[in-house]
Order: sequence, then C-alpha cells, then structure tokens
Amino acid sequence: MTRRDSSKTRGQVILVGAGPGDPDLITLRGISALQSADVVLYDELATTELLDYAPPGAECINVGKRGHDAPTRSQDDINRLLVERASAGQRVVRLKGGDPFVFGRGGEEASACVAAGIGYEVVPGITSAISALAYAGIPITDRRHSASFAVVTGHKDPSAVAEQTRLGELGAAVDTLVILMGMRNLKGLIAKLLEGGRDPQTPAAAVRLGTTGDQRTIVAPLCELADRVEAAGVGAPAVVVVGDVVELRETLGWWERMPLFGMRVLVTRTPEQARPMASALRAAGARPVLAPMIRLLPSDDPRELDASLRRLSDYDAIVFTSANALRFTLQRARELGVDAALRAASARIVCGGAQTARAAVEAGLPVHFVPGASAQTGKRGSGDAEELLAQLTAHLEPAGRRFLLPRSAIGREVLAHGLAQLGARVDAVVAYRNEPPSEARAEELRQSLERGELDVLTFASPSAVRHLLQVVGDDGRSAMKRCILAAVGPTTAAALQSEGFEVDVVPDWPDGRELVEALARHVRQQATGEKR
Repeated sequence: MTRRDSSKTRGQVILVGAGPGDPDLITLRGISALQSADVVLYDELATTELLDYAPPGAECINVGKRGHDAPTRSQDDINRLLVERASAGQRVVRLKGGDPFVFGRGGEEASACVAAGIGYEVVPGITSAISALAYAGIPITDRRHSASFAVVTGHKDPSAVAEQTRLGELGAAVDTLVILMGMRNLKGLIAKLLEGGRDPQTPAAAVRLGTTGDQRTIVAPLCELADRVEAAGVGAPAVVVVGDVVELRETLGWWERMPLFGMRVLVTRTPEQARPMASALRAAGARPVLAPMIRLLPSDDPRELDASLRRLSDYDAIVFTSANALRFTLQRARELGVDAALRAASARIVCGGAQTARAAVEAGLPVHFVPGASAQTGKRGSGDAEELLAQLTAHLEPAGRRFLLPRSAIGREVLAHGLAQLGARVDAVVAYRNEPPSEARAEELRQSLERGELDVLTFASPSAVRHLLQVVGDDGRSAMKRCILAAVGPTTAAALQSEGFEVDVVPDWPDGRELVEALARHVRQQATGEKR
C-alpha cells in the first residue's frame, strides 16, 4: 500500500543490517528506519520479531534469502522491487541478516539504486563473523594469540572474484580465519586449508545460530572439525573459525553458561508489553516464545470514558493501574482531540508501577505518584490493587476528592470500592476489553505443550491464565504441570492456584524483568539443590 504521494515525494531505500540473530542486537538507527518504513523487504536470516517495529500499515515482504538455500526471489528480482517501490515514492527498508556489506549483496542493491537515481542509506549491522564468536567466548583477535584475521565465504559462488580466492594461502597467512556460509562445503574447505600448510592440530570451532538461545558450539582440531560437526548434527547457519584464539573459549565461554540458556519460555503478554520481557529473557539465554493469551481492544462502548475525558477539570486525580489503561486512554483522547488537555490537566497523575510511569512520561504526562517502598517497613509491597490502595491512601487523602479510574472491562473492583469507602467519588470507566487469542494461535500452543516443547510458562494476568486454560484442553493441562510456572504477581498466582496448579516463581514486585530475575534464581536453585 503506497502511503506517500509519488507525484511529490521521491522514495528512498535504506539497507539495514539486522544483526546476527538476537533481535536486541539491531542498532537504534535500524529500529528508527523500520519505524518509518512503508515497505520492508526482509531475509529469512533477519528475525521476524523486528518486523513489529514497522508501522501497522507497512507492507512486509519475505524475499527468502537464506545461505545455501534457493531464495524465494532472485537478486535481480529484489533489486527491481527496491527500485519500483522507491520510484513510487515509498520508503523501502531492506532488512538483511548481519551487515549489508559483509557477504550480504548490499553493494549490488546500492548500485541498483544509484543506476536508477534512487537515494539510499546504509545502516550497518553486527556481523556474525565477530558476534557469534564473541558469544562463544572466542575473541577474533587477542594479542596473545592473533594479530590478524580474514573473513571469507565458503559458499560455492561462481563469480570471478570468488573463484580467485586462494583459500589455502590465505588460511596460512592470517592468525584467525573466519568462514561464513561454509557448512555445506566444510570438508572441502578444510582440505584446502590443510593443503595450504595450516597445521592439522590448529584449534577450530563451528558456532551455529550464534547469539541466540539455540546457539551450539563444536570445538575440535582443524583436521577433525568436519567429522565432529557431522556427528553432532550441526548444520547451517553457522560460523567456522580457525586459529589459536579458539583455545580461549574454555575460560571465556559465557553465553552458554547463562542461567536460562536454551530454555523455551512462553510469554503470554500482549505484543505491546512482551518486548521488554522477551528482551530480558534473551539476555538470560532463554528462547522466548511469544504467544499472547490476550487481545486488547478498545472499549466497544466508550461513552463513559468520553464523558470523563471531556471534563478532566472535574478530577483531583487520574489513576492508571497499568500501561494498557494508559495506552487506551491516550488513544481515545487523541481520537476526541483532547490529548493536549489530558497532558495539561490539573489532576494528579497516579501510576500503578514503574513501567506505567515510564510510558506516561514518554507520552508527555506529568507523573505525581508511583507506589514504592512502604513508609513503615522500607520494603516494596506486592504491587497489587490492595497495595496501591494502601499507598495511595497514605499519599493522598481520598475523602471528598474525585478520582478517574480508566480500566479493563474485567478489572477488579478493589481500588474503586476502597476509595469510595474512604469517601472519594470514583468514576471507574472501561478503557479497553480483553479477548481470547485467535484459534490458529491456540492450536499452535496446544501442540507445543503436548509435544513438550516449552520449559517455562509465564503469566502476567488472571485473564491470561483463564484464556490459556480455555484453549489447551485436558491434555494441555497435564502438560502444563510438567513446566515451570511463573506468575508476575500474587493475583495472577492465585488464579493459577485456584485451578490446581503449583506456582514455582512469583517475583517480589510485579514486573516482567523482575519475573525473569526470579525465574533465573529459581533455575539456579534447582540446578544446585539450594532451598528457595
């Protein structure tokens, strides 16, 4: 869909390096480019999670280039598509695995733009030639072992330049040799290195799916590497490294020792809220599986919310108990044209937690109160509605004051009733509603559970618990009991317990990142036999 007027605007192509696999390793400039895209042409090796940064109306096209495999589109087709879309006035992001100019054919795509008179930009990415090794604990250079390196492609490229690469001579000339796209031809490549004089006992390694929770590293003397890789069943995509720096992995290997490394963790949060938690899980070595058990939609009858937003001056305080309540309230305020009035309102803005407060500040709202440590104990409370009521009461005398409380259609009544009992006037209005996931997503989740493909299930709300139980059936319930169950807070934990499940992890404070920290502690304790 063309969103720009091609008669007035000349399009642009932005070549963006997506990095080596972990979506958190894309650059800030790369994210900014995606956020402004009309069209995204992406490779198989560029994680599809990054497509969430593109605007809702952007068109995302899989061009299917993945190492040795036959691409969905030829390079000529991709070049033509870039030029056609940019000529139509669109901003086109070409999202490529690794770095566009490191065996990524970014130069060919840039040349096609120049030939067509199309403006282009290059956003470098982190190449797997360096990053996959770093995550395996192998520095590409180290003054104790290596002062030079070379990066070559092992792909059977018929071009004249590739044909002229004298691999044997190059392998003997540099301290560290890195081979990309070489797994299918590994035996032949190693034979050339040995023929060129490289010592058969030179330390070597293959790192598959580097920087991800699926990373796997095989280390062996150069003459044995191909057989070890084959025996281990390790295939592409992988980076091969040859050199004495590989010896450092024994002491410097860190990624595969992370507490949650390789664990598949279900994240049931909404897409808008899942990203920080997924990022924290990846940083701990886990493989987040995003399967929102809730679809959040605007209220289907916003009249009460509209009436409240049109008389903001009537309120002494506006309480946002969640980032979702904030987001949908702001969305409706923009639709009514009163978002500026909301930002300038004299009412005190109360946020139920740090995440909600951050979102409010980013939206330009002043934040006057966020519950924190108890004045009596110095410790943070549970973070639930009861705790918020207690701290809000201590902070702001409710009697005689008027509160606006935007919330979910199935929100608990604790806060509204508590404030009313203390003499406040409370307008608890529905800002959004919770719906179960699509049937297709539900079926996929059922199968994953029954096949034992999930190690940990995390829940951020009672409705996520309810919706998941509705879709998994009796077999799914049994499979759930084989997983570690983690709840973001006591209310969600109680929802699981009421269904007969033992909850393994509940953080001290209801926050996604704290849940990940608590999960890591639990896994370490299980591994060492410590008591919780």
